[in-house]
Amino acid sequence: MSELSFEQMLEESLKTIRTGEIVTGKVIDVKEDEIVLNIGYKSDGIIPRNEYTDDQNLDLTTVVQVGEEMEAKVIKVNDGEGQVALSYKRLAADRGNKRLEEAFENHEVLTAKVVQVLDGGLSVVVEGARVFIPASLVSDTYEKDLSKYADKEIEFIITEFNPRRRRIIGDRKQLMVAKRAELQKELFEKIHAGDVVEGTIKNVTDFGAFIDLGGADGLLHISEMSWGRVESPKKAFKAGEKVNVLIKDINGDKIALSLKFPETNPWKDASVKYAAGNVVSGRVARMTDFGAFVELEPGVDALLHVSQISRDHVEKPSDVLSIGQEVEARIVDFNEDDRKISLSIKALQAQDELENESAYSDEE
Repeated sequence: MSELSFEQMLEESLKTIRTGEIVTGKVIDVKEDEIVLNIGYKSDGIIPRNEYTDDQNLDLTTVVQVGEEMEAKVIKVNDGEGQVALSYKRLAADRGNKRLEEAFENHEVLTAKVVQVLDGGLSVVVEGARVFIPASLVSDTYEKDLSKYADKEIEFIITEFNPRRRRIIGDRKQLMVAKRAELQKELFEKIHAGDVVEGTIKNVTDFGAFIDLGGADGLLHISEMSWGRVESPKKAFKAGEKVNVLIKDINGDKIALSLKFPETNPWKDASVKYAAGNVVSGRVARMTDFGAFVELEPGVDALLHVSQISRDHVEKPSDVLSIGQEVEARIVDFNEDDRKISLSIKALQAQDELENESAYSDEE
């Protein structure tokens, strides 16, 4: 009778616990896959590895030591084997949810590491609680491949908080849009047409390149990429490259850029280099039925009319010339206002014949 009374007294001296309660205990044993806690109850508490971490390869003996004090959440008062089933992970998640709720209500900016890249977005963990950031809310521009965010710390805000439905949504895009608006305002306050600024090529299309100037994008049209012709912007430029560009025009929030700097204008001293009578050489750039256009240097083309190709009759330029062919000719007309130059191989041939005849006469 006295022994029974002693057991009853012992049970009464131990605290009672309930499912969902938070308990504190001392670690009395640690194995690779479970932790045993003395929680001051008639049974010990057990935290299996899957209730401590999501990493199922983690050796618990490397992170927890005997004698430590730990808090955990009661999952079951009796796990079927007479012990108390505990969870450290769920306790952390509960506290994390509380933290996320506060951040949601206060529109607070949070920073956390990306723990998983999913097909539809990113998963981050804040104090044990998971937040999902949909792909559409990861950036202010479309990103097909999100793998670059793996293990990176990112900033975001909580835009939806419903832990019961396991729906806690983060938004990074909103912060980027706000930051970009701020940078855009600062940029437009300091730039003017005629300025030379550094930018990063963001995207290249068939008609030009969009360049990030640090707050706004400017368009470098294909016609402004060089004083000469650019056949394909995608062959000339690559995303990520740094480039110094001239601000040609600012119209509202649109910025037109150029690489045709005034000091490199090939027509600047063209009146001297290409004065009528000068002999020049160039490359056949394109042909029509009435003549060939010869590139004397990037940005300076001259017309070699079909009637001036040879002293012999030429039906069409392609009969005697080919694209890329180097030719030598005499400049017979220079019009700086209209930027037109006329060439003649025939005149050069006639001059050569005249000089040869003169030399022959002198020999006689």
